[in-house]
Amino acid sequence: MTNTGGRSKSSDTPWLTPPLALRPTSWSRRRSKTSGDLFLSSKTATPIPLRHPASHDALIQASLDPQVRSIVSIPSANAIVLQRDDGSFLLDVVPARRIRTSEEQQLAQIALADLGLKPIALTAEEIRREPRCSNARLVWSYSESPVSVGLRLRILLTLLDEGPCRSASFSKASVARLTPLQQ
Repeated sequence: MTNTGGRSKSSDTPWLTPPLALRPTSWSRRRSKTSGDLFLSSKTATPIPLRHPASHDALIQASLDPQVRSIVSIPSANAIVLQRDDGSFLLDVVPARRIRTSEEQQLAQIALADLGLKPIALTAEEIRREPRCSNARLVWSYSESPVSVGLRLRILLTLLDEGPCRSASFSKASVARLTPLQQ
């Protein structure tokens, strides 16, 4: 059987390549006529609607943050919750927030306290601080690049051998040193 665009010739069943909708890191921003821009990463379960460009940069940085375990959108409350190692936080992107009255602000604070969420307020200046913003955008620009199964396995084996490490210390040499039997 040969792989032809995700389907095998003999059975017309999925083969090797999952459909786009099931690939968690296959897209980060898609335009839809009905829903606007959407954000999806391996840390999001569902696409998150983007209402402001600053939200996109904040979500990229959150997706690349090793402390963030998951990103959850609550559409009914127009809220994004970050599940981190140290608790749950409401991502409050200041340029993207709608203007609230003082009464609405007080109600929002009560709701946050009841849910046990701590706010993380990010201004446009904080989100676009260098070199973090440029580095995150550069890394994210490769999010749709295909990675071969062999390379993924070599990286996973290296991580198993050496444990967690920073990407700067994760060199090609440490991946290349694996013998063909370990691949």
